[in-house]
Amino acid sequence: MQLLDIRNLTIELDTPHGRFVALEKFSLRMTEGEIHGLVGESGSGKSLLAKAILGITDRRTHVRADRLNWNGKNMLSMSSRERRQLMSNEIAMIFQEPAACLDPSAKIGSQLIESMPNNTEVSWWKRGKQRRKLAIQLLHKVGVKQHQPLLEAYPWELTESEAHKVMLAMALARKPKLIVADEPTTGLETATQAQIFRMLEKLNQLHNVAILFISHDLQAVGRWSDKVTVLYCGHMMESGVAKKVLGNFRHPYTQALLESSLSNTFHLPHKAELPALRGAVPLLQHLPVGCRLGPRCPRAQKECVKAPVIRSVNGHAYRCHFPIEQKDKA
Repeated sequence: MQLLDIRNLTIELDTPHGRFVALEKFSLRMTEGEIHGLVGESGSGKSLLAKAILGITDRRTHVRADRLNWNGKNMLSMSSRERRQLMSNEIAMIFQEPAACLDPSAKIGSQLIESMPNNTEVSWWKRGKQRRKLAIQLLHKVGVKQHQPLLEAYPWELTESEAHKVMLAMALARKPKLIVADEPTTGLETATQAQIFRMLEKLNQLHNVAILFISHDLQAVGRWSDKVTVLYCGHMMESGVAKKVLGNFRHPYTQALLESSLSNTFHLPHKAELPALRGAVPLLQHLPVGCRLGPRCPRAQKECVKAPVIRSVNGHAYRCHFPIEQKDKA
């Protein structure tokens, strides 16, 4: 069953220098129980896309799309109340900095209980006890063994790992159909990252929850995702089944992301230069003409001053004038 259907989504930002396009004609489809990875450097438009899906953009952000549907319903035509109801019941988000998203003046227990839906089947005088019991169950589900100290703690007393687990428990409180995880493993230790990945995978398998996984680590996300989309400067560079994108990449930017991952740099000789694209991600007001990667691309040629069209072969899409062939990888 198709949950999320995005067609030609464009996001523009108002800045002191004028209005600029941050994400251009982006398309995405997600079905029930699918894990989709969204990968790219900072400034590629990943978090803006997540906020547009949830409808929590600010006044300087302008969103338009040919289609932005949830379960066949047009989200752009929904009222603010309908959008909030959708976000509270069916779509949940794990933010990039969970500790900053919690109320510093309230205990974790009260915030977790507040995020739960009202159970009208339980008598009103029993709801407090029932909610606390459910809060403990949620914490155990996300890997918290000692629940009592955590329930009585304030957000500023938590470690990064504990804050991530609390946000995950709050996201699960209303049994959503889609979880948008915006870099949930940033700044965490390797063991904790793997634990977060396993928890999300377990939720996907047991409850058929769809997950939109946003990250800058292509190799890590590719291992856990069914499909992967690579973003750069607001453009989709490559998209398809995760195994195909990682094993048979066609875009130079995808290759650069894979080569720069930690697992690949382990085998470099002593004092060898780390693999990286030259230059830096351009500012919104100075985006290059034609291919967005052109000034940094090692395969760039004269034709790259023209914007490349998206090609698709057996569901594997890429945007490049000179895609990488199998013989080039040998």
